[in-house]
Amino acid sequence: MATLTIRMPEDKVNRLKELAKSRGISVNKLMEEWATMGIAEFDAHASFLARAARGSRERGLAALRELDARDRQSPSAGHSLHDHSQRPYEHKKDDK
Repeated sequence: MATLTIRMPEDKVNRLKELAKSRGISVNKLMEEWATMGIAEFDAHASFLARAARGSRERGLAALRELDARDRQSPSAGHSLHDHSQRPYEHKKDDK
């Protein structure tokens, strides 16, 4: 495991310590979790851009319209990007 030293204002360090303490974790663990989330967000964005470059503008817009319509019908249904219990967009290799 590597060590990383960062500089930031003292008041921000104190806030991070308070936040970590309120969650019952160390500042190191808090920063590790945030780094993991940041990397995952970056990877998802890169993947989205790569898929968008290969995809069809019309299919993408149709998917967004469907999501918008679903949200308007039932905004409290609890659909989220992380809910894999429903799989409305199965990828079909022969479908472009």
